[in-house]
Amino acid sequence: MNFALILFVLSVVTGILYALDVFKFRKQRAADAPSPLWVVWGADFFPVILLVFVVRSFLFEPFKIPSGSMIPTLLVGDFILVNKYTYGLRLPVLNTKIIDVNEPQRGDVMVFRYPDDPSLDYIKRVVGLPGDRVAYINKQLSINGTPVATRQLPDYQHGERLYYSEQFTEQLGAVEHRILRDADAPEFIQGVEPFPYRENCTYNASGVICTVPPGHYFMMGDNRDNSKDSRAWGFVPEANIVGKAFFIWLNFDDFSRFGAFK
Repeated sequence: MNFALILFVLSVVTGILYALDVFKFRKQRAADAPSPLWVVWGADFFPVILLVFVVRSFLFEPFKIPSGSMIPTLLVGDFILVNKYTYGLRLPVLNTKIIDVNEPQRGDVMVFRYPDDPSLDYIKRVVGLPGDRVAYINKQLSINGTPVATRQLPDYQHGERLYYSEQFTEQLGAVEHRILRDADAPEFIQGVEPFPYRENCTYNASGVICTVPPGHYFMMGDNRDNSKDSRAWGFVPEANIVGKAFFIWLNFDDFSRFGAFK
C-alpha cells in the first residue's frame, strides 16, 4: 500500500473542499448555521492531513520492524523514526531527489525500497559505498582489502526462543555497533538471486566478494546469519533510498526500548 499516495490524494481532495468552503459556501451560510457534513468530514480535516503529509514526506516517517534481521540493534516490534531529509529532500510519491544534503555513510542504518519490489520497505546497515570492494569470507567482513575490526562480547540470548548467538562489536567507519553470528550456520551465501550487476560479485563456498557499482550501496543486516540482504539480492540504487533510521519510540513488548540508536 502506497501510504504517501493515499495522503497526497486526501490532501488534494480535502484541500479542494476547504477552498470551496472558505471562498464560497461559508459566505452563504448564516452565522449560526451548523456546518454541513461534507465540511465537517472533509474541509475541517484538511489542515491535519496536510500537516501529516508534509511531516511524513519531508521530515520524519514512522516504521515498524517486522523481522529479526537487525537484531541486536533493532528488535521485532520496535517502532522507529526515519529521518527523511538526511540524504536529501525528495518529492513524495515520485521519490525524486530535488535537494542534495548528505550521502549515506558506512555504518548508517538505512530504510530503502527493496530493489526487486519497490512497494516493500527494507531496513539494513550501509556496509559498502559506491566503488567499494566488499568481501564477506568465512564470516569476516572486509572493505577494500581491510578487515573490519570486531571484538567479541558475551553471547546474545534471543528472548523467548532460548538459544544463543555469538555477539561482537563491529567498527564501520565512525560507527561502533553490535552484530550476531551463529557458529553452526554455513559460510556460503544461501538463496542467491539474479540481480543487476550480478557480474560484480564472485561467490564461493566461503562467502562472497562484490564491487559496488556507481550510484549503489551494499547493505547487510546486523544479525548476519539471519539476514537476507545485498549478499543475496544485490545492490540498492540511490533512487530507492527512503531515509536514515535513528530513534526507537515504542515497543509494546518492552517499554524500556526508547531512544536513539546507531
